[in-house]
Amino acid sequence: LEINGVGYNCKLEGNKLVFNLGFAHTVQVEIPKGIECEVRNPTNIQLRGCDKQMVGELAARIRKLRPPEPYKGKGIKYAEEVIRRKAGKAFGSGG
Repeated sequence: LEINGVGYNCKLEGNKLVFNLGFAHTVQVEIPKGIECEVRNPTNIQLRGCDKQMVGELAARIRKLRPPEPYKGKGIKYAEEVIRRKAGKAFGSGG
């Protein structure tokens, strides 16, 4: 998983992942038994385990905290995921 956004980061504390995602509070996610979690740097998380479904569910639960938004791409995305970007409002169109 990759975290994009100014001030968005993650750290590992015991068996919990602690996220700063622009909310007024930190978000904690407990890591279930059977899943290894490696925080390579504050914006990159790797999940491993022998049960593919549990790993996928945990990854989906983490991504759901702050899914990537289509305008700037800020949020949590899967490493191989491609985010479709939208154009913003047309600038100087009168009105």
